[in-house]
Amino acid sequence: MEGTVVLTGANGSLALGFAQALLESHPRKTLVATVRNPSPEEDLNTAKLLALVARYPKAKVHFETLDLGKLTNVHSFADKLSRLISSGALPRISAIVCNAASLSLVGGQKFTADGYEATFQVCHLAHYLLILKLLGSMDVTSGRIVMLGSITHYPEKSNPLCSLRPRFPADMEELLRPGPDPPALVHDRGFQRYATAKLANVTLANDLNRRLKRDDRLSSITAIAMDPGGLPSARSQGQQKRSTQRIFAVINFLMPVLKHVTTMFRTTEDAGRDLVALSLDSSFQGTRGYYMGRKEDIPAAVSMDSDTGTKLWDACWRWCGLSVEDTVLRAAAPQG
Repeated sequence: MEGTVVLTGANGSLALGFAQALLESHPRKTLVATVRNPSPEEDLNTAKLLALVARYPKAKVHFETLDLGKLTNVHSFADKLSRLISSGALPRISAIVCNAASLSLVGGQKFTADGYEATFQVCHLAHYLLILKLLGSMDVTSGRIVMLGSITHYPEKSNPLCSLRPRFPADMEELLRPGPDPPALVHDRGFQRYATAKLANVTLANDLNRRLKRDDRLSSITAIAMDPGGLPSARSQGQQKRSTQRIFAVINFLMPVLKHVTTMFRTTEDAGRDLVALSLDSSFQGTRGYYMGRKEDIPAAVSMDSDTGTKLWDACWRWCGLSVEDTVLRAAAPQG
């Protein structure tokens, strides 16, 4: 079946596994692969993506530049893609896979061109905007929105890699403009921001499902949040503490054996296949909720709280500068 698959951060480690699995198992789909830097000379990971796609000469792939650190760029990209779909140049969207992420474990806080904390904007806020803008271009019979979660998103679970747990602050503005990091907590504050952005993703998936069900035109579109598992070969591991990097190097070496006995750690190829299955396979049509790989799991309790979901949604709406004309979703604007 034809359809467009929108993949953000398409040159990332997991995304490469996803792209390979997609091109192998769903050759009729059109992949819109977005990257921040489209130059293979400047970005080695973009070069890897181009080399991968070149192995499938009959594949239908569109490369697009998308900087999630600039909300105006997200607006213009979504408008362009919507025009291509409405004109028939591209088929309607089967899946939006919100894969792109940003992580700042060294060097302190980083901010986008919009002046917002980069991890939250790239991981969550820009995807929120992209989804709302593209809902009108989705396949309304079976479209899927896939958010990337993480085992780190649980406030109720400790994390051996970080002393701080994710949380939504009482003042949501702190997500965009956090206070300064104490020097001794630069790494852990960065990890906490990443985990909180993943918590926001899972919360958004749950909130989207509530809202989509209430809109009879969009009620067959579903949202899923997926934890792909720990990816020891992912390039983001290079920001971990040296001791952690050594541990992940050993785990990566042992992955040919470990992948048969645990799902806690995954190769990017296996995790990519799982992500394709959740995004497109008929066995997951109509599926909602949170998944660890292909296995349904229970997300953080706060992510299922409707009041928290509404509070986060309304804040993101304001931060993105949205109006009711920007999305086809009914009752999307903050009430009151």
